[in-house]
Amino acid sequence: MSEPKRQEWTVSGMDCASCTVKVTKAVEKLPGVSEVRVALMTERLSLNLVPGTTDTSEIEGIVKRLGFGIVPRGQKPEGKKTFVLPESTKPAHVHGPDCKGHDHDDHDHAGHDHSDHDNSGHDHSAHEHDHAGRSHSKAENAVVSDSGHGSPGHVHYDPADRGKSWYQTKKGQLVIFTGILLAAAWIFELLTSTEWGYWAFTLACVIGVAPVAKRAFEALRLGQPFTIESLMTIAAVGALFIGAAEEAALVVFLFAVGEVLEGVAAGKARDSIRALASLVPKTALLEENGKTREVSAESLQINQRVLVRPGDRIPADGEIAEGTSGIDESPVTGESVPVTRGPGENVFAGSINTEAVLRITVTKAAADNTISRIIQLVEEAEEARAPTERFIDRFSRWYMPAIVAVSALVILIPPLAMGADWDTWVYRGLALLLIGCPCALVISVPASIASALSSGARKGLLMKGGAVIEAAAHVSRIAFDKTGTLTHGKPRVTDVVTAPDVAESDLLAVAAGVETGSSHPLALAILKRAEAAGVEALPARDARAMVGKGVEALVGGAKAWVSSPRHASEVRGLAGEHIRRATELESEGKTVVAVFREGQPLGLIAMRDEPRTDAADAMRQLKAMGISPVILTGDNPRTAEAIADQLGMDFRAEMMPEDKLTVIREMVAQGGVMMIGDGINDAPALKQAGVGVAMGSGTDVALETADAAILRDRVVDVPALIRLARATMGNIRQNVVLALGLKAVFLVTSVLGITGLWIAILADTGATVLVTLNALRLLRFDPSKEG
Repeated sequence: MSEPKRQEWTVSGMDCASCTVKVTKAVEKLPGVSEVRVALMTERLSLNLVPGTTDTSEIEGIVKRLGFGIVPRGQKPEGKKTFVLPESTKPAHVHGPDCKGHDHDDHDHAGHDHSDHDNSGHDHSAHEHDHAGRSHSKAENAVVSDSGHGSPGHVHYDPADRGKSWYQTKKGQLVIFTGILLAAAWIFELLTSTEWGYWAFTLACVIGVAPVAKRAFEALRLGQPFTIESLMTIAAVGALFIGAAEEAALVVFLFAVGEVLEGVAAGKARDSIRALASLVPKTALLEENGKTREVSAESLQINQRVLVRPGDRIPADGEIAEGTSGIDESPVTGESVPVTRGPGENVFAGSINTEAVLRITVTKAAADNTISRIIQLVEEAEEARAPTERFIDRFSRWYMPAIVAVSALVILIPPLAMGADWDTWVYRGLALLLIGCPCALVISVPASIASALSSGARKGLLMKGGAVIEAAAHVSRIAFDKTGTLTHGKPRVTDVVTAPDVAESDLLAVAAGVETGSSHPLALAILKRAEAAGVEALPARDARAMVGKGVEALVGGAKAWVSSPRHASEVRGLAGEHIRRATELESEGKTVVAVFREGQPLGLIAMRDEPRTDAADAMRQLKAMGISPVILTGDNPRTAEAIADQLGMDFRAEMMPEDKLTVIREMVAQGGVMMIGDGINDAPALKQAGVGVAMGSGTDVALETADAAILRDRVVDVPALIRLARATMGNIRQNVVLALGLKAVFLVTSVLGITGLWIAILADTGATVLVTLNALRLLRFDPSKEG
């Protein structure tokens, strides 16, 4: 049998999570179809399809029968203007073990602790990329379950409806049509008699409910009997039989109004996600052979050079080749203050050049730029469903059938057991049917999650789904990596201490030789100091890591080492008088390495990486939120203590990657734990923690390794991320209470005969709209504000 291929479509008109259920259940039954995923907020249908089994046109036909619009992903209906997330939002290739297409600065050197500058050793012998931590989410990618709300009867619009005023859409036109029918029936009754008016209302009801009934029938044929459309049809027809024609016509009209309101609310929830795609300009000024021409931004290729004028958006992720200018990165990272960038520095697609002309070398294709990856992440995040959402889905599976059963009992028991009036209790039972749809309850979680994901993405806070948000909201302790997280990750050499009869230039020449070729921050600091001193690195080969100890290489024909003072003292690589000096330097918060040849100490090099300016404030905020922060570092205890005291934190020092993993496991057993690291060396610990967060300016690893990513490299964004998660869970709780509360009230009032059919339909669609609008408040939530 042929291998299945992944197929994708854009499906329009889905207003709540139950709409996705109906599409999923209808499509997954087809031959050769598997792994069906339907994303509500990004309107995406994706599935695996075995060639030669089911034709794609059959899939599209079924979706259309259910009342939705559908086009292949990235395609626009001919002659119709519509929004479709660009093809650039999908990866052009899968980054396999050879990591082709990846940023080759992200090397994982087994002995180099990238995140901690472990002075106990660092190596660069194996220039391999670490993919171990790549996990889009620890949450299971559960297929959406049956939630009861039947989309088939929704009068959905096709993609061409998007962007139009409500009255120009098919939903809006149905509202107008049913409204005219209802008004005409009222006028006819006034001009004639009540008897003739009854038939006018009957006609208005039948005409208005016909499209709803048609879709209810299609859903029934596909094995989905419990839909709001089927209940609407039964209620309307039943009302006609008991002589409530006027109310039946009113219910049909209110149902259409509710559908429009649902569509408008759902559209607003999608707007900010759609806006991400528009951040990257459509065209770019390509420079070739001294000439400039306008090309499509999606056509740009790596190593091409583009011209970006002041006020223009940067069309691709790239590196500045010429020019220095202020770059407004707020569209990408949410950073409000423009930053000055010059030659050799990286810039994001979608950022705004504010001051001077720049020439930028493209470093990533459109499919891999930061904006595209963020959009892709937000799309995929819908599959990582929160435990609360999964529970509500399970609850809603039996909720609607249970309501139908209660409705039947309300209709039958009083007349049969107590001789009550049939018309009265049939009417009350029909009202119960209309309350039986759990639309508001089902959308209460995904609407809040989608708003939070979108709001966070605009502020440089990326979370991969509802499961991550829920876990982050319950965090009580946070483990921080040190270097590159709490510190800038750019250490500089502060002290060079030479052994007797050894010149500083000789010491630097050997150390630079050992470190040549490494991209580790410690190695770069040593190489930079040697360059500044005008010292040329000695030729070196056969570099080899000594895990947890250091690096050795053949330098100038003889072995040389750069290692931790502890290892050096064990192999007579550290002069006696230098042991005390190394201790003094470490107590000042500096990282110290010893440089030596066999039996010949050469001296010490001390480096310091300053804490980020906002680190202390971030720790204060976390403690005020009841969260305990701790540093997990491979550095020596004295250096770790100096940083921890400065920031007011606990610390655990001299930790190998496996030690960090053990500590995280111990912490997880005691409650919710978040791990903040660089997404490379700390991948095991990041995966083990309840929530693993990568700090990084939009690198591949930062976006892919952990459960969440902070793009702005600001420590205060850690408490901001937790505030956003907590606000989201609070919003979800409000929505659930609102949805269930309204249902409970109107269930009781309907049984008691206090409220009737038209109130019942308002209770259903009105609750859905209220829940969605409440979720939209998260789009305006500012997680940086305390309190």
